[in-house]
Amino acid sequence: MAAAPLYCVCRQPYDVSRFMIECDICKDWFHGQASTGQLHHEIGLKQPCEPRMLMCVAVKRRNNGHRHDYTEPDDGSKPVQAGTSVFVKELQNRTFASGEEIMMQMKGEHVSTRYLEKHGFSYPIVVTEMEGLGLKLPVPTFSVKDVEQYVGGNKVIDVIDVARQADSKMKLSEFIKYYTNPHRPKVLNLISLEFSDSKMSKLVEVPDVAQKMSWVENYWPDDSFFPKPFVQKYCLMGVKDSYTDFHIDFGGTSVWYHVLWGEKIFYLIKPSPVNLALYEAWSSSPNQSEVFFGDKVEKCYKCVVPQGTTLLIPTGWIHAVLTSQDCMAFGGNFLHNLNIGMQLRCYEMERRLKTPDLFKFPYFEAICWYVAKNLLETLKELREDNCPPPTYLVEGVKALISALRTWLKREVSVGGSVLTVIISVCTCT
Repeated sequence: MAAAPLYCVCRQPYDVSRFMIECDICKDWFHGQASTGQLHHEIGLKQPCEPRMLMCVAVKRRNNGHRHDYTEPDDGSKPVQAGTSVFVKELQNRTFASGEEIMMQMKGEHVSTRYLEKHGFSYPIVVTEMEGLGLKLPVPTFSVKDVEQYVGGNKVIDVIDVARQADSKMKLSEFIKYYTNPHRPKVLNLISLEFSDSKMSKLVEVPDVAQKMSWVENYWPDDSFFPKPFVQKYCLMGVKDSYTDFHIDFGGTSVWYHVLWGEKIFYLIKPSPVNLALYEAWSSSPNQSEVFFGDKVEKCYKCVVPQGTTLLIPTGWIHAVLTSQDCMAFGGNFLHNLNIGMQLRCYEMERRLKTPDLFKFPYFEAICWYVAKNLLETLKELREDNCPPPTYLVEGVKALISALRTWLKREVSVGGSVLTVIISVCTCT
């Protein structure tokens, strides 16, 4: 029998009960202890038990501040990568088209389902006067420690190391400790804390328009075989210089954001056919992180969202986000009837890009079937009342029919009868 591999300076075999870390340079594994010291915290490691690893860590810290991998030997000879400190400084010095060219400035009371059904929801909306929007939030003095109290410090969260554009998991309590530390050796960003299942959920009510238009809220059946998706309530906590690279929200969902305190800067790009094609090519490129997508399109708009402001981003808009100062924001995602075709296009793009399920809208195809069943009833009622359906609904149903046909070819589905009836009803109307 072969001897068990030995690790660390103590040359002991692997013990599942002990925490271990791998050195990125020497590739040996070391036992870790409680996190102490700025050097170890800077690279996201526990304190090693061996001086040799300290040497490796020191080398890693010194090299390549403009690259995700600090250990690359050719310092300065490769392009700047997104999220690094050099990238953020260059981004802040760039010139962009003003967001005022495309933003719709509206009062909260005017942002209604009726208004969007009549005028469309194709451009971002900025709301500074909140009355009538239906949005309920904690007071601006609500802190990251308050989040820990309401959500629970033991909750495991996904955190982004911005300079490396890499995800890692940690307890919420550890992140709060990092956030409240005046000396932060690196930039961490939290953008995926969905809190619908926590006590904090009672403190937040989403805008009326997002609630009333949401497919999940309107069409998801109580007796569904699949668990109901929770994507309407996120808390985003980012420190200064946090950056999220260009993306389209999962399933082409529309998004609402509200900056409780701090400030965020959005870089917005229209989802035109040309821009979407460029985006897909960029997303699948091996050097994606080295290419600023805003340079690939005709116009990229800069929109500053200060404290107390709400931003609504429509379906499919490509955007990047810079946290220009420590910030807490709330937001949520929702699918709706106004831009069904674009939602489906974004979903199919995700499939082609082989996006992991973790980063896709939960049970997207299932909810499309539920929506199809409900739109059938809507179209029937309109036909019985001799009322022509609105154009956005006709176009949306056509896109949905095409998608359902495609999905039916992939697998046998009980939704075939629904598809047949929708086709016949659409033909009649």
